[in-house]
Amino acid sequence: MSKPNGHTGIPPRVPRMAELVAAQLRKRIIGGDLHDGDELPREADLVEEFSVSRPSLREAVRILETEGLLRIRRGKLGGAVVQAPTSESAAYHLGLTLQSRAATVADVAAAREILEPMCAGLVAGLVGPARQDAIDTLDALVDDNTVEIGKSYEFTSCALQFHKAIVELCGNTSISIVTSALESVWSSQERQWAVRRSAGGNYPDARYQRGVVKAHRRVVSLIAAGDALGAIEAMREHLQKSQPYVGDQGASVEVLESDI
Repeated sequence: MSKPNGHTGIPPRVPRMAELVAAQLRKRIIGGDLHDGDELPREADLVEEFSVSRPSLREAVRILETEGLLRIRRGKLGGAVVQAPTSESAAYHLGLTLQSRAATVADVAAAREILEPMCAGLVAGLVGPARQDAIDTLDALVDDNTVEIGKSYEFTSCALQFHKAIVELCGNTSISIVTSALESVWSSQERQWAVRRSAGGNYPDARYQRGVVKAHRRVVSLIAAGDALGAIEAMREHLQKSQPYVGDQGASVEVLESDI
């Protein structure tokens, strides 16, 4: 029986030395003291700094490697190299979680229909140079996509860049990171679909591609007009029309590390 105030009488677990060292190194990576691509200091220096044994330090490094915050480089120039968290690394773990729950392509599409239109509305609500920069970026991406009409995988890859930009430019860090992770999971499914369709010679024709470009231009024009509600509705309508093309909507999500 638990004691009053939620106390169970069981003493809290004391963290192991390796966990304490991992926590300190994690704080440095997350806080930016150690940057992406930096090497950890020499093992001997860290052992002295933290006053720990080599086995404890190596276990701390393994903990951070498992979390994806470090990668181990082998060979003469070996060592532990920092991997700062990114939307892509978050996407990979999100994809694995969705795959473990047997989430379907349609499930991801439904979530995308909620989150990405909201991002389009936020872009439309930007003010000053940030808004103009977003419009210029999106216009350039649509122009690039127009050049790819008539191609297959190249067109899909370029179109996905437009959607990625909408999310990244929305101006809200939390929404951008969460939605970017979902966007990357979706993109991996769409790229796999484009490869299969291209190989089979049955990729959607140029008429479909022109419709995609037209829909993207409409979203940009509404953003340029500052019409947040219009941009939201236009993006939602576009996704509802385009997403069903991407393979079997009842199929489970399948994420490959190279896709994200």
